[in-house]
Amino acid sequence: MAQSLNDGDDFWERTGGDHSQVEQRPLVEASELAGLGPIRLLYVPAADEKIEGLRTVPIADWVRHALKSRSGLDDDAYWLEAFTRLGLGPDALTVVIDDGRMTEAARVWFMLQYFGLPAAVLNGGVDALDMSPQQAPEYIGQLVLVPGSGSVGLRDRNTLKDELDRVQIFDARTQAEYRGEDLKGNSRGGHLPGARNLSHADLLDGTRLKQAATIARMLDETGLDGDEPIVSHCNGGGRAALAALAAMVSGRSSVSVYYLSFADWAADESCPIHRQF
Repeated sequence: MAQSLNDGDDFWERTGGDHSQVEQRPLVEASELAGLGPIRLLYVPAADEKIEGLRTVPIADWVRHALKSRSGLDDDAYWLEAFTRLGLGPDALTVVIDDGRMTEAARVWFMLQYFGLPAAVLNGGVDALDMSPQQAPEYIGQLVLVPGSGSVGLRDRNTLKDELDRVQIFDARTQAEYRGEDLKGNSRGGHLPGARNLSHADLLDGTRLKQAATIARMLDETGLDGDEPIVSHCNGGGRAALAALAAMVSGRSSVSVYYLSFADWAADESCPIHRQF
């Protein structure tokens, strides 16, 4: 929960200096940063650029490594080392920032929160950051990750196959991908049985996520019931994470991400795919 500029210190004392003990909103505004208590700013680059004063995520390495495991986040030792190298910990809120696409910031936010680290995405990307807020130093304690302890869960292919009739699939790809016209390099195209399509681009107003009420209405119109579990996916993780972020912002409470997404699904011939012409 965001605090005012005047009560941030008191908030920090009440929580014992551990952001993991309080419920965090997944999206924050630049104007709120000074009142959130201790924070660390984490930048996810589009290429190899760096922003002075911001820790930089080696996102290409993270994406490649995720593809090597069953769910994308199975190698606890790898992620522990990766987060430790960046100085992240439960003592401060990690605010993730990208170049305004929002998908890469959402991807990293999803990973951090999945392992129990307090994290949020900065709405609007780096251009929204009009000040250089004070940041917490590197975490010096022994970092402990708790897989699956975040508010947004993780699904792998086999789990999702078994529960297709019990969850709602939020397909955040383009309509052309959903219909099977754009294969994105996959051997098969189309969509998961029963999937509802709402492109991630429709969730954005430029570089900003749309208002919660607007997103909630869009999800309702798409047929994604607010009372039933939602599993989001795209083709490779980033758009799926943004869809999950949007669902949480809109007030959905049971949200998970099929991180390896349609590329993983299409590669398994035993996984059913529907096409729409």
